[in-house]
Amino acid sequence: MAKVTLTYSNQLTGSDPGTKPVLFIGQLSHLQSVPYEVIKKKLEPRVNEQTFKFSVSSLHPSPTDTISMWCNNATLAALPLSVSRHNTPSRAHAIHKLVKSCYSGAAEEFIVIVCERHNVFASGCAVARAFPLFSHKSGYAKISQRKVTVEFILVGSDSRSLTDQEVQTLSNAADGIRLAQSIVDKPCSDMTTDDFVEEAKTVAQEVGCEILIIRDEELKTKGFGGIYGVGKAAVHPPSLVVLSHRPTEATQSIAWVGKGIVYDTGGLCIKSKTGMPGMKRDCGGAAAVLGAFRAAVKTGFRETLHAVLCLAENAVGPNATRPDDIHTMYSGRTVEINNTDAEGRLVLSDGVSYAAKDLQADIIVDVATLTGAQGITTGKHHAAVLCNKEEWERASVIAGRRSGDIVFPIVYSPELHFSEFASAVADMKNSVADRGNAQSSCAGLFILAHLGFEFPGVWVHLDIAAPAYSGERATGFGVAHLLSLFGKASSSSLLQAVSPLGCSDEEEMVENATKKIRLI
Repeated sequence: MAKVTLTYSNQLTGSDPGTKPVLFIGQLSHLQSVPYEVIKKKLEPRVNEQTFKFSVSSLHPSPTDTISMWCNNATLAALPLSVSRHNTPSRAHAIHKLVKSCYSGAAEEFIVIVCERHNVFASGCAVARAFPLFSHKSGYAKISQRKVTVEFILVGSDSRSLTDQEVQTLSNAADGIRLAQSIVDKPCSDMTTDDFVEEAKTVAQEVGCEILIIRDEELKTKGFGGIYGVGKAAVHPPSLVVLSHRPTEATQSIAWVGKGIVYDTGGLCIKSKTGMPGMKRDCGGAAAVLGAFRAAVKTGFRETLHAVLCLAENAVGPNATRPDDIHTMYSGRTVEINNTDAEGRLVLSDGVSYAAKDLQADIIVDVATLTGAQGITTGKHHAAVLCNKEEWERASVIAGRRSGDIVFPIVYSPELHFSEFASAVADMKNSVADRGNAQSSCAGLFILAHLGFEFPGVWVHLDIAAPAYSGERATGFGVAHLLSLFGKASSSSLLQAVSPLGCSDEEEMVENATKKIRLI
């Protein structure tokens, strides 16, 4: 699926399934509500009204179902009949699986999503995840470029066609997701820290924003003990990359901080032969931040927005950090290293400290494939969210349901958990004493400690270790979530509609929030 050009459209165009396959996806009730007259331009002359109606009536999703109306070139796919309260109403995960399983690989084909307007964004992003860009298969160069067009039939109380701006929003989000997937899918031989910096430069040039790069010995000189300590043993040096979008009308400063460990051997506390493969994915947080930043700025972001990428390779070598070494972090606090494989929190701590001290960010969100325990805590589909403000925790959960990048809160209780990092010779250790005591929460609290537990702004921590990939492929998780969470700062009506400010209960939540640091 690598050589696919993905486009979105607000019009149902005429096509013949004989040459351009078409896949219809929707909830059964939505598929049943679509008159043949509306969709016949996608089916004729191969599928008549009688065949269409019979096919719809033959669908029995459990949890999903598909039926071919004509030679596997005209297919109906029904989504699960219901979802639980902790899932996304869009059924985004089912959409992703159905698109992958039903894709024919033709030169040109169509996917028609039948849904309500509030599920358009999550559904469109789910389709994008099914078409990753990267491949190193030997026959890849010989494959011709293919085109997939995603169209929508809106049902329910608001069935107006999507505007051109809304279609462009979907396209920008999809490009951001596929960019993040591509970065994560590439092996470290193709995606070193230097390569990642080049990706950031490309985005900065494309959207016309400022870029700051601090790398190698300059990190040490300027006090970034966490990033420098993790990456100093690698051939390709560590870097802190900051992309800044500063609109004149901005009233708040927001920083998205991403963990970008392009490969994690574990350092001297080296991983096993079965635990190390796949560690190219440890840059999933920084990849999501870069993809979301690109999409947000291209769509029109009205507040000051910074993407802070903390890039390093956790390698083994003569200069590698040793257990018992002590690093002085950018926050000024000292950390005794008792586990070199707990490196993500070190680079992120420098990143959030920089966001607060130098960028004066009011709202800081860090995104990271931080802990293996996250998958045990919240599962393979839900990221873990840890936050110092309850209203923002709730907002993140809502944004997850509306974007398809679902999250679930983990315990926030510094007074009970931070003692796990006690050190006799430094301000803290970098790994917990008891790995059975809320390990994912503790890892997040380590990062917050470098802002200070009394940090007056908003801090949101997203641990995306498990949902950052599915099987052997990256998902681009986090891009859609960030766009939704900060949708009210966007010029896009589609992102505003999926922000956490949509219903009366959420508006009441905002009324109870702090006045200075408001939900955007």
